[in-house]
Amino acid sequence: MTLLACLAMAVLVFVRINSHPTPSFAAVQARYQPSDGQLLDRHGQVIHELRIHTNGRRLAWLPLSEVSPALLKTVITAEDKHFYGHWGVDLLALAKSVWDASSGRGGRGASTLSMQLAALLDAKLKPRGGHPPSGPRRSLAQKMAQIRAALALERRWSKAQILEAYVNLVSFRGEWDGVHAASRALLRKAPSGLDESEALMLAALLPSPNAPPSDVAKRACRLAQMQNVNVACDSLTARVRDALTRDHAITPAVALAPHIAQQLLSAQQSRVKSTLDGALQRFVLNTVQQELTQLKARDVSDAAVLVADNSTGEILAYVGNGGAASSARYVDGVRALRQAGSTLKPFLYELAIEQRLLTAASPLDDGPVNLVTATGLYVPQNYDRDFKGWVNLRNALASSLNVPAVKTLLLVGGERFLQRLRTLGFAHLDEGDDFYGPALALGGADVSLWELTQAYRTLANQGRQNPLQIRLVAASALESSPVLDPGAAFIVGDILADRAARSLSFGLENALATRFWSAAKTGTSKDMRDNWCIGFSRRYTVGVWVGNFDGTPMRDVSGVTGAAPIWLAVMNYLNGDSIETALPMPGNVVRASVSSKETSRDELFLAGTESGVTQLKPTQAQKPRIVYPRDGEILSLDPDIPSANQRVIFSAEPTGINLQWRLVNKNIQQQIVNGRWQPQAGRYRLALTNALGEVVDEVGFEMRGSSAVGRVRR
Repeated sequence: MTLLACLAMAVLVFVRINSHPTPSFAAVQARYQPSDGQLLDRHGQVIHELRIHTNGRRLAWLPLSEVSPALLKTVITAEDKHFYGHWGVDLLALAKSVWDASSGRGGRGASTLSMQLAALLDAKLKPRGGHPPSGPRRSLAQKMAQIRAALALERRWSKAQILEAYVNLVSFRGEWDGVHAASRALLRKAPSGLDESEALMLAALLPSPNAPPSDVAKRACRLAQMQNVNVACDSLTARVRDALTRDHAITPAVALAPHIAQQLLSAQQSRVKSTLDGALQRFVLNTVQQELTQLKARDVSDAAVLVADNSTGEILAYVGNGGAASSARYVDGVRALRQAGSTLKPFLYELAIEQRLLTAASPLDDGPVNLVTATGLYVPQNYDRDFKGWVNLRNALASSLNVPAVKTLLLVGGERFLQRLRTLGFAHLDEGDDFYGPALALGGADVSLWELTQAYRTLANQGRQNPLQIRLVAASALESSPVLDPGAAFIVGDILADRAARSLSFGLENALATRFWSAAKTGTSKDMRDNWCIGFSRRYTVGVWVGNFDGTPMRDVSGVTGAAPIWLAVMNYLNGDSIETALPMPGNVVRASVSSKETSRDELFLAGTESGVTQLKPTQAQKPRIVYPRDGEILSLDPDIPSANQRVIFSAEPTGINLQWRLVNKNIQQQIVNGRWQPQAGRYRLALTNALGEVVDEVGFEMRGSSAVGRVRR
């Protein structure tokens, strides 16, 4: 290009400058789209950053006040040392560039920061064509348009605005656009904290962002000399090599709610306000991590917590796992299906009370029982392997006794209970009653923490239910509908808050005992694979699960020792120093005095079901029945024990009355001495007779094998 052509181009540019369309600084900021979405808590604070765009890596726009002065100075020195002295075009640099090009000597380009920014704002100004090593070049028309755009920018923008837009939009390396992404990816720190060496490295990337580390290091060393920065070139080279060759994953500045962020953020919705409370979310996550550290020696790796507002259903905290402390940090423990343990018992008893089949004062037998099922004999036992005898429903539920719960399920009916659970929101219980069997009473079904927390929140709301919310919604969208009898729900909540009733199994002081009114239930699944603590105060419902995502059993961990400490810490945080009072009593609940053989006390009843006296029938008035074997049971014989040494022991209840056994096989009576029988293979009818020889109960069973021991096939 001749000098005459250069002057002609300048005249043409100045003539057309006012007609060039130039976006405002505010419009460029508004159009800027970070690659990361932001999840906000209910107060508008950012609680999680998540990448939602894959075309380039951009973080939040930064004002100049949040960029290191060392970097700004170095960028100006490297790219446009007369930045503050020109109006968009450095005429001296341009003339030198033209002279060098015409004389064949090459040299640095003459593009100012304003010209580079103009090309960043307008794709039409980007260079095209060309091949290495010369690379793509701008045409003369593009160069003229770029100059005109730069002059227009200088007329309408301040120098600070131009510099701020440049450092936020320029590409530093690979997919990293802007100083925010480059600093976090390459140097793992915020741009405000960059020192002189780091500033030199980033500025050295600008002429050729994807250059080899050795070339970048050479440029950085030259810049250090230009600025008289006291840094050894060897040291600078080592830092450049280290920064450009290591893993460049950008760690989010804040990452408190990854699972909610995955649910709510998208390319279409990059900034979403959730119902979460940031301070509570942080506290719950820290509490989970601390508890997992303490439980690590007991083979516990994972936990999850859900906190809901009772009245609105808004989720205030959602911790799907322990983060870095978890065995699988991408698994969402709130939504994962796990065995329910004893956490379904409150809804079973609520249904029995609602159907007026039982009351809180009803006596229930906590004694050995064998149930024949399609898959074998089911023998429920309590957690402590002990039986309490006759107890009332209040104690049976509060102390989580298993046999009374199984007997209550038989009374209520498995299909009816399944239907109630589905109504409460347990959407994954899609098998029939025969599939779950009596184990359903003890949690032999897969549920999620989300479902359990919602169901317990329904108890807290005295039977009314509305959906859980993770987005803030208008109050009009929070209408609820009744799914439980309010009186029965209240009575069950009162039982779950009863320390004295709970003491039968847990003692008076345990992790469920808060200084304010609260109701809670623990649960432990088979082989200690899961344990739970779900409960509520007047305002909040908190659900906690502890276990291992891979199903590995824990060691000596129950709901009281695993999940309950987390539940207690969260409940105490939520309620602070406030004194939470009990829920108001519904109109269909009455309090009445109950007398039994042992004591007198007040109890809650649904109106019309109250009874002043609870008393067991005298032993003589109870109908005798065969307890073992059960009707249809199959027993097996052990070939390793001599036949003469083997016995089956029959049992009946009540004991202490005159009863006789009669066993018939092919019409041949076989001798039974004190309920003990030397077994032989075959099918049998076993009769229980009273003192008059009348049959009071009868069962059929089968003995298989060639030698005998009364051992149940399970």
